[in-house]
Amino acid sequence: MIELEIQIENIELHQRGKLYIIKVNDKKIKILVTFHCINRLKKWGIEINKLLKSLINPEEVLKGHFKRYIAHKRYNNHLIRAVYEYDDSLPVVITVYFPYSTRYERSRI
Repeated sequence: MIELEIQIENIELHQRGKLYIIKVNDKKIKILVTFHCINRLKKWGIEINKLLKSLINPEEVLKGHFKRYIAHKRYNNHLIRAVYEYDDSLPVVITVYFPYSTRYERSRI
C-alpha cells in the first residue's frame, strides 16, 4: 500500500470543531473534526495525523447508520474506526475509536 504524504496547511476554528485544511500530494482537502472527536482522539492517544491518514487512505470503508461511513485502518493490533458523514461535500468526522483489530475481523480488513 502506498503511503500518502499528508501536510496540515491550516486549522480554523468552526462552531462544530476544527476545520483542517490539508495537502495530500498536490491536492488541498478540507476535513471538519468535531469537538467530540477531538476529545476521543485525546482519550485514545491518537495523533491527528493518524486520523487524517485513516480518512484519506483507509483500508476499508463501511456504510454506517444515518448516511454515515466508517473508515478503518490498522495500526499494529489496533484499528482506527473513524465515523464520518458529509455536510454537502465537506467530510465531518463525528467520532473515532481504537479497538483491537480482532474485534472487527469479520469485516475482512
